[in-house]
Amino acid sequence: MGWNKGQNILFEYRFGGGDVDRMPGYAAELLAPAPDVVLASTAAALLPLRQATETIPIVFINVYDPVATGFVPNLNRPDRNITGFTLGEFSLGGKMLDVLKKLAPNIDHASVLYSPDQPPHVAMLHSVEAVAPTLGVRTTALPLRKTEEIDVVVEKAAREPNGGLVVLSSVLTFTHRERLTARALQSAIPAIYGFREYVTTGGLVSYGTDVTKGYRLATAYIDRILKGTKLADLPVQQPTNYEMAINLTTARALGLTVPPNLLAMADTVIE
Repeated sequence: MGWNKGQNILFEYRFGGGDVDRMPGYAAELLAPAPDVVLASTAAALLPLRQATETIPIVFINVYDPVATGFVPNLNRPDRNITGFTLGEFSLGGKMLDVLKKLAPNIDHASVLYSPDQPPHVAMLHSVEAVAPTLGVRTTALPLRKTEEIDVVVEKAAREPNGGLVVLSSVLTFTHRERLTARALQSAIPAIYGFREYVTTGGLVSYGTDVTKGYRLATAYIDRILKGTKLADLPVQQPTNYEMAINLTTARALGLTVPPNLLAMADTVIE
């Protein structure tokens, strides 16, 4: 696109690693030199940026339902300094439970691993809770704030007979997905995740968007903003499709037989 690092563009990075306490300080550091545009990945990153500036353009990715969350007033024509690309609506949480139930029909209890400090996670938790009775499933909310809590919450979920695990993805769980998926397998609990990357590291099944696609899409918006396009002319965009990934090796280890119709729906199948 004509941008060359060190010649006509400068990048500054901050990574919170799932620690929300770091984010306000990082937001302040990034905004201090008044950058031309900021990319925010996840609601945890977007929230302190929104609170800190109403003028510097912000392009977000990996955020669920930004209208309901209060980040933007509408999708078609943002009238603030924020636009971007969503991961979908909160109802996706209920769909994740539905997919898990189809893959592991004996489940009658689902533990939902979520980040209580992220409003989108709380809303998605409610979506799971709303759908669960129609599937004959009880639910338990399992908050996760720190890396060292991963083993504890998975083991707690595994103590429930006929239990399953719904993992609402966060920076923390994504960063430590190998540890999380390994612990779920060791605990013999069927689990569903939000992104394919969990399944490629041993997770059972995922249902959601392509997490890397948002970065590619955001690149085009950032390029246009740097070249003078008004942010109000860049609508918030929603996913056009969702993908499912299934790990057959993990399914066999858990004693599960993947239904042929579910297998046919999968975009990625790992042997």
